[in-house]
Amino acid sequence: MTEKLTPLGDAIAEHIHAGDSVVLGACLEPDVPFAATHEIIRQGIGNLNVVAPISDASTDMLIGAGCCTEVTGAWVGNVSSGLGHNYRLACEKGEPHEITVHDHSNFSLGMALLAGAYGMPYAPTRTILGSDIVESNDQFLRAENPFSGDREPIVLVPPLTPSVAILPVQRADRFGNNHHWGSRGLVQEAALAAEKVILLADEIVAPEVIASDPSRVLVPGYLVTAVAHVPAGVHPAPMTGRWRRDTEFFNDYHRRSRSREGFLEWLEEWVLAVPDHAAYREKLGGRLEGLRIEGAALAAETNYAAA
Repeated sequence: MTEKLTPLGDAIAEHIHAGDSVVLGACLEPDVPFAATHEIIRQGIGNLNVVAPISDASTDMLIGAGCCTEVTGAWVGNVSSGLGHNYRLACEKGEPHEITVHDHSNFSLGMALLAGAYGMPYAPTRTILGSDIVESNDQFLRAENPFSGDREPIVLVPPLTPSVAILPVQRADRFGNNHHWGSRGLVQEAALAAEKVILLADEIVAPEVIASDPSRVLVPGYLVTAVAHVPAGVHPAPMTGRWRRDTEFFNDYHRRSRSREGFLEWLEEWVLAVPDHAAYREKLGGRLEGLRIEGAALAAETNYAAA
């Protein structure tokens, strides 16, 4: 097996390029790879199309930093506070730059990633027929269900095959095999649909730990391009069993990003003036330790022995 363990900065530099379409987390609110978002900004990688199944304030940061010029998704913002200020300014006033939005509902985005994951030419759905999304996204195709007697209307959603999916996991081995637990949202569909997969592992473990429980494997190691050991790489987002959500950090970002000047000050303080994620964790200090989930709430034992 090929070893995949790579420093985060090297993984971003080697596998993400201007013009790529990128998924940065796909569990909706949990497991957002903010460490990767910050590293993309530090490296100045631009013209990205961010495929955004929520991913909290990550996309808003990338827009404000000039890295994201397209959004494929349903919503960009800060889950605890509302619509992202950089996103809104870009859409309404073209500040700091114009962006192109490929409208989706959360469900149609999931269907698009599902189609990409399984090599389907499209995914049929009825859920957006009553909305304006069908009109605002010219990639959707109105059709009729050939298997229904009344030729009911449906919408054909084209597949999404992102260039890269960057996904946090609780643990992985050096070969890219991994375990993920908790809410998965669209993370497995994103992993299978993407051309490349970069994992941010909260912990690196021996291969036998992963092999002990195949049911928790998110994506097999042979489909993983690189795995970076990034403890608390999701901060300020939560990670099941590892980290609580830093709601005040999100609220502070939302307050400060209301103006362009405030956002740039926040960006300098928390991203540009911080050389890497290790320094970011050090800057957080005891605040980060206060977010660590202690204790145990274990699942029931599973016996994989042969009958």
